[in-house]
Amino acid sequence: MEESIKTKIEDLLKSNKVFLFMKGTPEQPQCGFSAGVVSVLKQLNIPFGSFNVLSDMGIREGIKEFTNWPTIPQLYVNGEFIGGHDITVQMANSGELQKKIS
Repeated sequence: MEESIKTKIEDLLKSNKVFLFMKGTPEQPQCGFSAGVVSVLKQLNIPFGSFNVLSDMGIREGIKEFTNWPTIPQLYVNGEFIGGHDITVQMANSGELQKKIS
């Protein structure tokens, strides 16, 4: 991965305690899984930053390499990779996500 892409990803992660790499925007998700994670975060009133990977191919591919996780969306808390849609939903249902964020 290019160093500039890695630095950009790290800077994005530092910009918010909770950060989501997704397809589309929170207002207009471009895939069901991204929409699902946005919905969970909004239901729990968790403020978050986001980045639309469809707007930047370098970030779109770089984030997969950054975490060694092949799919998007990707949720982070305090710069730590949490997971994608299914993991986020499971953690929210168990209360684990809320504990991690508080």
